[in-house]
Amino acid sequence: MNTASYLPSDYIPIFIQLGLALGFIIVTMLVTHSIGPKRHSVKKDDPFECGIPAQGDARAPISIKYFLVAILFVLFDVEVIFMYPWAVNFMQLGQEGFIQMILFMGLLLAGFYYVIRKGVLKWE
Repeated sequence: MNTASYLPSDYIPIFIQLGLALGFIIVTMLVTHSIGPKRHSVKKDDPFECGIPAQGDARAPISIKYFLVAILFVLFDVEVIFMYPWAVNFMQLGQEGFIQMILFMGLLLAGFYYVIRKGVLKWE
């Protein structure tokens, strides 16, 4: 089938499924809200995330180092994920694939070296 011959009517099943999914979500939210319990008390409405009572201001400043380490973790973790397909297809990629991965790893290590030189990972 040629992709240029698609008609707007070919997309009707997609719109039907989208409508059914949205309808299910809306109906589920309305039903659970209407039949759910509505008993409130001080004990039930108390926050319980950590088991520690909330104290102080929630807008306390947090060191930027925390966010830098988190962002770097995600960045390098995603870059490592790109190595799995390469490892699976290593034999089929040949020498060109090997050179591309060496270049990729070189850029990855250059970024890691830059991060270490800047002292981002030094926790004080």
